[in-house]
Amino acid sequence: MQQLRLKKPDGRNLILYSRRSISSELTAPSPNVDPVNPNPHLRWHPLRGEWVSYASHRQNRTFLPPAEYNPLAPMKNPQIPTELPDGDYDVAVFENLFPALAPTPGLPPELSVKTASGLGACEVVVFDRDSKATLGGLPLSQIELIFEVWTERFREIGARPGIEYVMPFENRGVEVGVTLHHPHGQIYAYSFVPPVAVRELELQKKYWSEHKTGLLENVIQSELKDACRILYQGPEVVAFLPAFARYPYEVWVAPYRTCPTLADLTVVERLDYARALKTVLLKFDGLWSRPFPYLMAFHQAPTKGAHPWAHVHTEFYPAYRTKDRLKYLAGTELGAGMFANDALPEDKAKELQAVKVQFGATD
Repeated sequence: MQQLRLKKPDGRNLILYSRRSISSELTAPSPNVDPVNPNPHLRWHPLRGEWVSYASHRQNRTFLPPAEYNPLAPMKNPQIPTELPDGDYDVAVFENLFPALAPTPGLPPELSVKTASGLGACEVVVFDRDSKATLGGLPLSQIELIFEVWTERFREIGARPGIEYVMPFENRGVEVGVTLHHPHGQIYAYSFVPPVAVRELELQKKYWSEHKTGLLENVIQSELKDACRILYQGPEVVAFLPAFARYPYEVWVAPYRTCPTLADLTVVERLDYARALKTVLLKFDGLWSRPFPYLMAFHQAPTKGAHPWAHVHTEFYPAYRTKDRLKYLAGTELGAGMFANDALPEDKAKELQAVKVQFGATD
């Protein structure tokens, strides 16, 4: 994997990745020429026992530009900004212009509740230079490269002082709040382990100490035994709708063995992971004959310390409940944290299993 590191006029970092050499003559454009100095901060929620990020500058971020907008190429219309240079490369990563967390935040305000600086990182990962592409529609080799990029960013960001957790994710579709059309995901890095990960890790550690094996590894073996919710069963990785799914069409992708982070995957596991991911995404789009709205998030171990019980995996939370109604979080989910799923995972698995997936000739 080749990479070229550039600096934008406003001071933000841009990294270009490719299987081929990248011209060193490329320069990093920016919709903004003034230095970017975001100052997010955290406030402690005493009843939930968790941090909340505050970044009011995000109110000014770009939202749903014209359909012809392509941030990956120079624009004829000077009123439409561009983030990436024209050139020969495959994947790009740059610091978010409107981050919820920042590498060098200022001091937090003094309030009646505990506060902290919004230390962290928010990076945008552009999956492809084609503004109309989708992650699932990319060649398998491109998804494999994206996995290498995710892994490289996990290692680099996770090694920074104060960073405790790194989460790559993708929001796709206006139904889940996407503000730009081009194929991209994000990477958030936190100065603390976020609440969902804390709970998962606690339960995985408890199971590990009692059974000397991984909790998710056990779940996977049970799913393989049931067989009715499996979408992909490769040599190293499996994709399935868990029997306990909270969302209709909720899908998990994971290696069979307990493996803490993306950086701990073998080359063979990473390649099979990419194939499993592409299979799931093609099934989603094939089911609806249109781009399927979802949130995809990687769950893994914290960046500091040893966590042999942690099991890296990907969870998909699609927006759709049925072909006619959208699934939004309601009072019981948001207010009580108890999810009410109107569809059986077994039924939704049958729908996705029925979708025939065809890879390209070069995959």
